[in-house]
Amino acid sequence: MVRSFSSRRQFIGQSALFASGLPWFKRASQPAKERPRARVERAGVAAVGMRYQGSVITEKARMYGDIVAIADVDRHVREQARASFGSTPRIYENYRDMLNNQSIDVVLIGAPDHWHTQMLIDAVAAGKDVYCEKPLTLTIDEGKILRDTVGKSSQVVQVGTWQRSDHRFRRAVEMVRQGRIGKLKKVTCNTDKNPQGGPFKPTPVPSHINWDLWQGQTANVPYMPERCHYTFRWWQEYSGGKITDWGAHHIDIAQWAIDSLPVRIEGQGRFPTVENGYNVATDFSAKILYANGVELHVADTGRRGILFEGDAGRIFVNRGTLAGTPVDALQDYPLPREAFTCYAHDNQERPERTGKLDAIVNHMGNFFDCIDSRHQPISDLESQHRSVSTCHMVNIALRCNRPLIWNSNREMFVNDPQANGYLRREQRAGFEIG
Repeated sequence: MVRSFSSRRQFIGQSALFASGLPWFKRASQPAKERPRARVERAGVAAVGMRYQGSVITEKARMYGDIVAIADVDRHVREQARASFGSTPRIYENYRDMLNNQSIDVVLIGAPDHWHTQMLIDAVAAGKDVYCEKPLTLTIDEGKILRDTVGKSSQVVQVGTWQRSDHRFRRAVEMVRQGRIGKLKKVTCNTDKNPQGGPFKPTPVPSHINWDLWQGQTANVPYMPERCHYTFRWWQEYSGGKITDWGAHHIDIAQWAIDSLPVRIEGQGRFPTVENGYNVATDFSAKILYANGVELHVADTGRRGILFEGDAGRIFVNRGTLAGTPVDALQDYPLPREAFTCYAHDNQERPERTGKLDAIVNHMGNFFDCIDSRHQPISDLESQHRSVSTCHMVNIALRCNRPLIWNSNREMFVNDPQANGYLRREQRAGFEIG
Protein backbone atom coordinates (compact mmCIF):
# COMPACT_ATOMS: atom_id res chain seq x y z
CA MET A 1 0.00 0.00 0.00
CA VAL A 2 1.38 3.43 -0.93
CA ARG A 3 1.64 5.57 2.15
CA SER A 4 2.95 9.04 2.90
CA PHE A 5 2.08 9.47 6.55
CA SER A 6 0.86 7.15 9.28
CA SER A 7 -2.75 5.96 9.27
CA ARG A 8 -3.48 8.10 12.32
CA ARG A 9 -2.21 11.27 10.65
CA GLN A 10 -4.01 10.45 7.42
CA PHE A 11 -7.29 10.03 9.28
CA ILE A 12 -6.86 13.33 11.13
CA GLY A 13 -5.77 15.15 8.01
CA GLN A 14 -8.56 13.72 5.86
CA SER A 15 -11.17 14.58 8.47
CA ALA A 16 -9.99 18.18 8.65
CA LEU A 17 -9.99 18.54 4.88
CA PHE A 18 -13.42 16.95 4.45
CA ALA A 19 -14.73 19.40 7.05
CA SER A 20 -13.31 22.28 5.03
CA GLY A 21 -14.97 21.02 1.85
CA LEU A 22 -11.63 20.29 0.10
CA PRO A 23 -11.19 16.79 -1.36
CA TRP A 24 -8.35 15.02 0.45
CA PHE A 25 -6.96 13.35 -2.67
CA LYS A 26 -6.52 16.72 -4.39
CA ARG A 27 -4.73 18.16 -1.40
CA ALA A 28 -2.36 15.21 -1.19
CA SER A 29 -1.41 15.45 -4.86
CA GLN A 30 -0.40 19.10 -4.68
CA PRO A 31 3.32 19.90 -4.14
CA ALA A 32 4.40 21.23 -0.78
CA LYS A 33 4.38 25.03 -0.59
CA GLU A 34 7.22 27.16 0.62
CA ARG A 35 5.90 27.18 4.17
CA PRO A 36 5.83 24.99 7.27
CA ARG A 37 3.11 22.36 7.17
CA ALA A 38 -0.04 22.47 9.25
CA ARG A 39 -0.10 20.14 12.20
CA VAL A 40 -2.47 17.64 10.58
CA GLU A 41 -0.17 17.30 7.57
CA ARG A 42 3.07 16.77 9.43
CA ALA A 43 5.03 13.53 9.24
CA GLY A 44 6.76 11.83 12.13
CA VAL A 45 10.48 12.06 11.35
CA ALA A 46 13.27 9.86 12.76
CA ALA A 47 16.99 10.38 12.25
CA VAL A 48 19.90 7.91 12.39
CA GLY A 49 23.44 9.19 12.86
CA MET A 50 23.45 12.61 14.48
CA ARG A 51 26.91 14.00 13.98
CA TYR A 52 27.17 17.17 11.89
CA GLN A 53 25.46 16.24 8.61
CA GLY A 54 22.81 14.15 10.33
CA SER A 55 21.87 17.12 12.47
CA VAL A 56 21.83 19.43 9.42
CA ILE A 57 19.34 17.35 7.46
CA THR A 58 17.24 16.79 10.57
CA GLU A 59 17.00 20.53 11.11
CA LYS A 60 15.92 21.06 7.48
CA ALA A 61 13.24 18.36 7.83
CA ARG A 62 11.61 20.21 10.75
CA MET A 63 9.76 22.45 8.31
CA TYR A 64 7.80 19.44 7.13
CA GLY A 65 7.64 17.06 10.08
CA ASP A 66 8.00 16.53 13.79
CA ILE A 67 11.24 14.96 15.03
CA VAL A 68 9.92 12.03 17.05
CA ALA A 69 12.97 9.73 17.32
CA ILE A 70 16.77 9.81 17.16
CA ALA A 71 19.26 6.93 16.97
CA ASP A 72 23.03 6.98 17.37
CA VAL A 73 25.55 4.47 18.70
CA ASP A 74 27.27 7.27 20.63
CA ARG A 75 25.26 8.13 23.77
CA HIS A 76 26.80 11.58 23.98
CA VAL A 77 25.81 12.36 20.40
CA ARG A 78 22.23 11.13 20.72
CA GLU A 79 21.65 12.91 24.01
CA GLN A 80 23.05 16.15 22.61
CA ALA A 81 20.84 15.73 19.56
CA ARG A 82 17.76 15.24 21.69
CA ALA A 83 18.60 18.41 23.58
CA SER A 84 19.02 20.26 20.28
CA PHE A 85 15.64 19.13 18.98
CA GLY A 86 13.72 19.51 22.21
CA SER A 87 12.91 16.94 24.87
CA THR A 88 10.23 15.22 22.79
CA PRO A 89 12.22 12.79 20.56
CA ARG A 90 12.79 9.30 21.90
CA ILE A 91 16.42 8.21 21.68
CA TYR A 92 17.79 4.82 20.72
CA GLU A 93 21.20 3.18 20.51
CA ASN A 94 20.15 0.69 17.83
CA TYR A 95 18.22 2.08 14.87
CA ARG A 96 16.39 -1.24 14.40
CA ASP A 97 14.66 -0.74 17.74
CA MET A 98 13.68 2.74 16.59
CA LEU A 99 12.03 1.44 13.41
CA ASN A 100 9.41 -0.29 15.55
CA ASN A 101 8.14 3.12 16.66
CA GLN A 102 4.73 3.49 14.95
CA SER A 103 4.84 7.29 15.06
CA ILE A 104 7.63 7.30 12.45
CA ASP A 105 6.74 7.98 8.81
CA VAL A 106 10.08 9.25 7.48
CA VAL A 107 13.66 8.18 8.26
CA LEU A 108 16.75 10.34 7.69
CA ILE A 109 20.07 8.46 7.46
CA GLY A 110 23.20 10.40 8.40
CA ALA A 111 25.28 7.43 9.58
CA PRO A 112 28.73 6.52 8.13
CA ASP A 113 28.87 5.17 4.59
CA HIS A 114 29.26 1.48 5.47
CA TRP A 115 25.85 1.51 7.16
CA HIS A 116 23.80 3.27 4.44
CA THR A 117 22.70 0.21 2.48
CA GLN A 118 21.47 -1.91 5.39
CA MET A 119 19.75 1.01 7.10
CA LEU A 120 17.99 1.93 3.88
CA ILE A 121 16.81 -1.65 3.34
CA ASP A 122 15.53 -1.90 6.90
CA ALA A 123 13.77 1.47 6.87
CA VAL A 124 11.99 0.75 3.59
CA ALA A 125 11.03 -2.74 4.80
CA ALA A 126 9.44 -1.02 7.81
CA GLY A 127 7.31 1.06 5.43
CA LYS A 128 9.17 4.36 5.82
CA ASP A 129 10.09 6.94 3.19
CA VAL A 130 13.82 7.64 3.42
CA TYR A 131 16.31 10.47 2.93
CA CYS A 132 19.78 8.88 2.86
CA GLU A 133 23.02 10.82 2.94
CA LYS A 134 25.54 10.38 0.16
CA PRO A 135 27.42 8.32 -0.87
CA LEU A 136 24.54 5.91 -1.32
CA THR A 137 26.68 2.77 -0.98
CA LEU A 138 30.04 1.40 0.10
CA THR A 139 30.36 -0.89 -2.95
CA ILE A 140 28.90 -1.26 -6.42
CA ASP A 141 27.21 -4.55 -5.53
CA GLU A 142 25.39 -2.83 -2.65
CA GLY A 143 23.73 -0.62 -5.23
CA LYS A 144 22.53 -3.67 -7.14
CA ILE A 145 21.05 -5.05 -3.91
CA LEU A 146 19.26 -1.76 -3.29
CA ARG A 147 17.80 -1.78 -6.79
CA ASP A 148 16.47 -5.31 -6.27
CA THR A 149 14.98 -4.54 -2.85
CA VAL A 150 14.33 -0.87 -2.20
CA GLY A 151 13.89 -0.09 -5.90
CA LYS A 152 10.95 -2.47 -6.13
CA SER A 153 9.14 -0.92 -3.18
CA SER A 154 6.61 1.90 -3.25
CA GLN A 155 8.61 4.03 -0.80
CA VAL A 156 10.18 7.35 -1.75
CA VAL A 157 13.98 7.48 -1.44
CA GLN A 158 15.95 10.71 -1.77
CA VAL A 159 19.77 10.67 -1.67
CA GLY A 160 21.53 13.66 -0.14
CA THR A 161 23.37 14.84 -3.27
CA TRP A 162 21.95 18.29 -2.65
CA GLN A 163 24.00 19.98 -5.39
CA ARG A 164 21.21 18.85 -7.72
CA SER A 165 18.99 21.32 -5.83
CA ASP A 166 21.55 24.15 -5.98
CA HIS A 167 20.60 26.66 -8.67
CA ARG A 168 24.18 27.06 -9.96
CA PHE A 169 24.75 23.36 -10.55
CA ARG A 170 21.29 22.77 -12.00
CA ARG A 171 21.69 25.73 -14.34
CA ALA A 172 25.09 24.44 -15.51
CA VAL A 173 23.64 21.00 -16.25
CA GLU A 174 20.67 22.44 -18.09
CA MET A 175 22.85 24.73 -20.18
CA VAL A 176 24.96 21.75 -21.22
CA ARG A 177 21.84 19.70 -21.97
CA GLN A 178 20.41 22.61 -24.01
CA GLY A 179 23.56 22.88 -26.14
CA ARG A 180 24.75 26.25 -24.80
CA ILE A 181 28.39 25.04 -25.05
CA GLY A 182 27.83 23.07 -28.25
CA LYS A 183 28.61 19.36 -28.22
CA LEU A 184 29.99 18.30 -24.83
CA LYS A 185 33.49 16.88 -25.18
CA LYS A 186 35.16 16.83 -21.78
CA VAL A 187 34.31 17.32 -18.10
CA THR A 188 36.85 17.85 -15.32
CA CYS A 189 36.03 17.31 -11.64
CA ASN A 190 38.57 18.46 -9.07
CA THR A 191 38.40 17.56 -5.39
CA ASP A 192 40.65 18.25 -2.42
CA LYS A 193 43.48 15.93 -1.48
CA ASN A 194 42.84 13.14 0.97
CA PRO A 195 44.32 13.73 4.44
CA GLN A 196 47.25 11.63 5.54
CA GLY A 197 47.83 10.51 9.09
CA GLY A 198 49.01 7.79 11.43
CA PRO A 199 50.04 5.58 12.94
CA PHE A 200 47.23 6.00 15.44
CA LYS A 201 47.19 4.19 18.77
CA PRO A 202 44.36 1.92 19.88
CA THR A 203 42.65 3.14 23.02
CA PRO A 204 39.97 1.67 25.29
CA VAL A 205 36.48 1.97 23.83
CA PRO A 206 34.69 4.87 25.55
CA SER A 207 31.75 3.71 27.63
CA HIS A 208 29.39 5.95 25.66
CA ILE A 209 30.13 4.31 22.24
CA ASN A 210 28.87 0.93 21.06
CA TRP A 211 31.96 0.16 18.98
CA ASP A 212 30.75 -3.25 17.85
CA LEU A 213 27.56 -1.75 16.42
CA TRP A 214 29.42 1.19 14.88
CA GLN A 215 31.68 -1.20 12.92
CA GLY A 216 28.71 -3.10 11.49
CA GLN A 217 29.67 -5.12 8.42
CA THR A 218 33.37 -4.19 8.66
CA ALA A 219 36.06 -6.20 10.41
CA ASN A 220 36.25 -6.02 14.21
CA VAL A 221 39.39 -4.01 14.96
CA PRO A 222 40.71 -2.15 18.01
CA TYR A 223 39.06 1.19 18.67
CA MET A 224 40.83 4.38 17.65
CA PRO A 225 39.13 7.78 17.80
CA GLU A 226 40.43 8.50 14.28
CA ARG A 227 38.42 5.61 12.82
CA CYS A 228 35.02 7.01 13.67
CA HIS A 229 32.98 10.19 13.57
CA TYR A 230 34.13 12.58 10.82
CA THR A 231 37.49 10.93 10.04
CA PHE A 232 35.99 7.57 9.11
CA ARG A 233 36.08 8.94 5.54
CA TRP A 234 39.83 8.44 5.25
CA TRP A 235 39.70 4.65 5.80
CA GLN A 236 38.89 2.29 2.90
CA GLU A 237 37.08 0.01 5.34
CA TYR A 238 34.30 2.55 5.89
CA SER A 239 34.36 4.93 2.93
CA GLY A 240 36.26 5.96 -0.20
CA GLY A 241 38.00 9.19 0.71
CA LYS A 242 37.46 12.37 -1.26
CA ILE A 243 36.33 10.38 -4.29
CA THR A 244 33.13 9.30 -2.53
CA ASP A 245 32.98 12.44 -0.37
CA TRP A 246 33.32 15.43 -2.73
CA GLY A 247 33.30 13.12 -5.72
CA ALA A 248 29.84 11.82 -4.88
CA HIS A 249 28.66 15.42 -5.39
CA HIS A 250 30.75 16.54 -8.35
CA ILE A 251 30.80 13.28 -10.32
CA ASP A 252 27.04 13.09 -9.86
CA ILE A 253 26.58 16.53 -11.41
CA ALA A 254 29.02 15.69 -14.21
CA GLN A 255 27.24 12.44 -15.03
CA TRP A 256 23.84 14.20 -14.88
CA ALA A 257 25.08 16.51 -17.63
CA ILE A 258 26.90 13.83 -19.63
CA ASP A 259 23.70 11.74 -19.71
CA SER A 260 25.54 8.50 -20.46
CA LEU A 261 27.35 5.66 -18.65
CA PRO A 262 31.04 4.73 -18.43
CA VAL A 263 32.67 2.15 -20.70
CA ARG A 264 36.36 2.55 -19.83
CA ILE A 265 38.30 3.87 -16.86
CA GLU A 266 41.94 4.28 -15.91
CA GLY A 267 43.59 5.90 -12.93
CA GLN A 268 46.77 6.40 -10.97
CA GLY A 269 47.20 7.00 -7.27
CA ARG A 270 49.37 6.32 -4.27
CA PHE A 271 48.19 4.29 -1.30
CA PRO A 272 49.69 4.99 2.15
CA THR A 273 51.36 2.07 3.89
CA VAL A 274 51.37 3.46 7.43
CA GLU A 275 50.10 0.81 9.83
CA ASN A 276 46.99 1.95 11.69
CA GLY A 277 46.83 5.07 9.53
CA TYR A 278 44.57 6.62 6.93
CA ASN A 279 44.67 4.39 3.85
CA VAL A 280 42.66 5.99 1.03
CA ALA A 281 44.52 6.98 -2.14
CA THR A 282 46.54 10.17 -2.36
CA ASP A 283 47.87 12.03 -5.41
CA PHE A 284 45.14 10.48 -7.52
CA SER A 285 43.82 11.13 -11.00
CA ALA A 286 41.51 9.21 -13.30
CA LYS A 287 39.99 9.36 -16.77
CA ILE A 288 36.57 7.87 -17.58
CA LEU A 289 35.29 7.40 -21.11
CA TYR A 290 31.50 7.39 -21.59
CA ALA A 291 29.47 5.53 -24.19
CA ASN A 292 28.63 8.82 -25.95
CA GLY A 293 32.32 9.72 -26.31
CA VAL A 294 32.57 12.29 -23.50
CA GLU A 295 35.64 12.07 -21.23
CA LEU A 296 35.45 12.76 -17.50
CA HIS A 297 38.72 13.63 -15.76
CA VAL A 298 38.96 13.41 -11.96
CA ALA A 299 41.88 14.75 -9.92
CA ASP A 300 42.79 15.89 -6.41
CA THR A 301 44.53 19.06 -7.63
CA GLY A 302 43.32 22.23 -9.29
CA ARG A 303 40.39 24.49 -8.53
CA ARG A 304 37.69 22.50 -6.77
CA GLY A 305 34.63 22.30 -8.96
CA ILE A 306 33.44 21.11 -12.36
CA LEU A 307 34.54 22.36 -15.79
CA PHE A 308 32.35 21.51 -18.78
CA GLU A 309 34.04 21.88 -22.19
CA GLY A 310 32.16 21.76 -25.46
CA ASP A 311 33.03 22.58 -29.06
CA ALA A 312 31.38 26.00 -28.64
CA GLY A 313 32.27 27.10 -25.11
CA ARG A 314 33.07 26.25 -21.51
CA ILE A 315 31.26 26.52 -18.18
CA PHE A 316 32.81 26.28 -14.73
CA VAL A 317 30.69 25.70 -11.63
CA ASN A 318 31.38 25.17 -7.96
CA ARG A 319 29.66 26.11 -4.71
CA GLY A 320 30.43 29.79 -5.17
CA THR A 321 30.69 30.27 -8.93
CA LEU A 322 28.87 29.77 -12.21
CA ALA A 323 31.06 31.28 -14.91
CA GLY A 324 31.89 31.23 -18.61
CA THR A 325 31.00 33.08 -21.78
CA PRO A 326 27.77 31.06 -22.22
CA VAL A 327 26.79 32.11 -18.70
CA ASP A 328 27.42 35.77 -19.53
CA ALA A 329 25.24 35.32 -22.61
CA LEU A 330 22.26 34.40 -20.41
CA GLN A 331 21.65 38.12 -19.91
CA ASP A 332 20.64 38.45 -23.56
CA TYR A 333 19.55 34.86 -24.15
CA PRO A 334 18.03 33.67 -20.88
CA LEU A 335 17.24 30.09 -20.03
CA PRO A 336 13.89 30.34 -18.21
CA ARG A 337 13.52 28.17 -15.17
CA GLU A 338 10.47 26.50 -16.66
CA ALA A 339 12.69 25.33 -19.53
CA PHE A 340 14.57 22.93 -17.25
CA THR A 341 14.28 19.49 -18.77
CA CYS A 342 16.71 17.50 -16.62
CA TYR A 343 14.12 16.84 -13.94
CA ALA A 344 10.46 15.96 -14.49
CA HIS A 345 8.80 16.86 -11.18
CA ASP A 346 10.09 20.29 -10.23
CA ASN A 347 8.15 22.54 -7.87
CA GLN A 348 8.37 25.94 -9.53
CA GLU A 349 7.02 27.63 -6.40
CA ARG A 350 10.32 27.08 -4.60
CA PRO A 351 12.77 29.96 -4.93
CA GLU A 352 16.12 29.29 -6.56
CA ARG A 353 18.72 28.67 -3.87
CA THR A 354 22.51 28.32 -3.81
CA GLY A 355 24.96 27.20 -1.15
CA LYS A 356 24.85 24.08 0.98
CA LEU A 357 22.45 25.02 3.75
CA ASP A 358 19.99 26.81 1.49
CA ALA A 359 20.14 24.18 -1.26
CA ILE A 360 19.35 21.46 1.28
CA VAL A 361 16.13 23.38 2.04
CA ASN A 362 15.05 22.77 -1.56
CA HIS A 363 16.43 19.23 -1.60
CA MET A 364 14.48 18.31 1.52
CA GLY A 365 11.44 20.13 0.14
CA ASN A 366 11.65 18.08 -3.04
CA PHE A 367 11.74 14.92 -0.91
CA PHE A 368 8.54 15.88 0.90
CA ASP A 369 6.91 16.99 -2.36
CA CYS A 370 7.51 13.48 -3.65
CA ILE A 371 6.21 11.89 -0.46
CA ASP A 372 2.95 13.70 -1.22
CA SER A 373 2.89 12.97 -4.97
CA ARG A 374 4.71 9.58 -4.95
CA HIS A 375 6.94 10.80 -7.78
CA GLN A 376 10.64 10.00 -8.05
CA PRO A 377 12.73 12.70 -6.31
CA ILE A 378 15.52 14.64 -7.94
CA SER A 379 18.26 12.38 -6.45
CA ASP A 380 16.52 9.07 -7.06
CA LEU A 381 17.91 5.64 -6.22
CA GLU A 382 18.90 4.57 -9.74
CA SER A 383 20.72 7.77 -10.72
CA GLN A 384 22.58 7.83 -7.42
CA HIS A 385 23.55 4.16 -7.67
CA ARG A 386 25.00 4.90 -11.11
CA SER A 387 26.79 8.05 -9.94
CA VAL A 388 28.40 6.49 -6.89
CA SER A 389 29.27 3.39 -8.95
CA THR A 390 31.47 5.68 -11.05
CA CYS A 391 33.12 6.92 -7.85
CA HIS A 392 33.73 3.33 -6.77
CA MET A 393 35.13 2.53 -10.23
CA VAL A 394 37.67 5.32 -9.80
CA ASN A 395 38.87 3.80 -6.53
CA ILE A 396 39.01 0.34 -8.11
CA ALA A 397 41.01 1.66 -11.07
CA LEU A 398 43.46 3.28 -8.66
CA ARG A 399 43.98 -0.06 -6.91
CA CYS A 400 44.41 -1.99 -10.16
CA ASN A 401 46.60 0.73 -11.71
CA ARG A 402 45.66 -0.15 -15.30
CA PRO A 403 42.84 0.55 -17.77
CA LEU A 404 39.56 -1.26 -17.07
CA ILE A 405 36.64 -1.96 -19.40
CA TRP A 406 33.17 -1.61 -17.87
CA ASN A 407 29.97 -3.29 -19.03
CA SER A 408 27.23 -0.95 -17.80
CA ASN A 409 24.45 -3.44 -18.57
CA ARG A 410 25.93 -6.29 -16.55
CA GLU A 411 27.56 -3.82 -14.10
CA MET A 412 30.88 -5.60 -13.99
CA PHE A 413 34.33 -5.29 -15.52
CA VAL A 414 35.02 -7.20 -18.71
CA ASN A 415 37.25 -10.27 -18.31
CA ASP A 416 38.87 -8.92 -15.16
CA PRO A 417 38.51 -11.12 -12.04
CA GLN A 418 40.76 -8.86 -9.95
CA ALA A 419 38.74 -5.72 -10.62
CA ASN A 420 35.45 -7.59 -10.20
CA GLY A 421 36.69 -8.79 -6.82
CA TYR A 422 36.39 -5.18 -5.64
CA LEU A 423 32.68 -4.94 -6.52
CA ARG A 424 31.85 -6.29 -3.07
CA ARG A 425 33.35 -6.45 0.42
CA GLU A 426 33.56 -9.30 2.89
CA GLN A 427 30.93 -8.74 5.59
CA ARG A 428 31.27 -9.58 9.26
CA ALA A 429 29.12 -12.41 10.57
CA GLY A 430 25.91 -11.09 12.04
CA PHE A 431 26.03 -7.91 9.93
CA GLU A 432 25.56 -9.32 6.43
CA ILE A 433 23.59 -7.03 4.14
CA GLY A 434 20.20 -8.25 3.02
